Amino acid sequence: MQIVGYETERDGESPGLLVADDREVRRESLESGESLGYSLGERRCAGALDGTTHFDCENDDAPHCDHHTSTWVCARCTGTCLKDEMDCYDDHAVYLAAFAPATFKVGVTKEWRLRTRLREQGADRAAHLRTVENGRVAREIEFQIAEAFTDRVRVPAKISGLHREVDPEAWESTLAEFDAIETYGFDYGFELDAAPVAETLATGEIVGVQGRVLVLERGGTTYAVDMRDLVGYDIREEESERELQSSLAAF
Repeated sequence: MQIVGYETERDGESPGLLVADDREVRRESLESGESLGYSLGERRCAGALDGTTHFDCENDDAPHCDHHTSTWVCARCTGTCLKDEMDCYDDHAVYLAAFAPATFKVGVTKEWRLRTRLREQGADRAAHLRTVENGRVAREIEFQIAEAFTDRVRVPAKISGLHREVDPEAWESTLAEFDAIETYGFDYGFELDAAPVAETLATGEIVGVQGRVLVLERGGTTYAVDMRDLVGYDIREEESERELQSSLAAF
């Protein structure tokens, strides 16, 4: 068996890991309170998916080799289209996402999937700043705002704030610079008393999932796992016995 993908929470459906077994893909739900019991083996390219069918790849590059890596050119757009022909004519939202305690990220997405996009990123709070007629205009505005706010937040930075709240004074001060259309607060169904330990494992009780960060409890320690770091691993249905770093709370 191999972990070949993951899904964040969307449209009321719980997050999940995509596990391939003899070309067939099944979804391992990541419901809070349930347990995972997989040990990780070798890691290689996760291949390709076509619906519920998996196409294996033996290349060593993980999570995907060059043959199975797709590049989304829109992610690099700053208002000058990188495609042969511009096709982003839906209404787009420009937003500001907050990650505890005080990291604020500007971004754009199609307006109809704004809340979904924010939850995919694991935002704690957010503000819908503007709605514009297409992606090109949205990217131009994003590029301008990115001179003052970051347009990317790495997963380690998100993990470091999982046990904290957004600084309300910093957030309100930031919002005062804009005339926001709407603001949001997100609840991912769990709270932490201390910072989790960053690890790569698939064994433990599921505390919850925030964005692509899976939080597991094992042996009195809470671990935060970037689900992208699990993709490509061969797995066995047995709990891992690998020694892990413990938090101070475990002693």
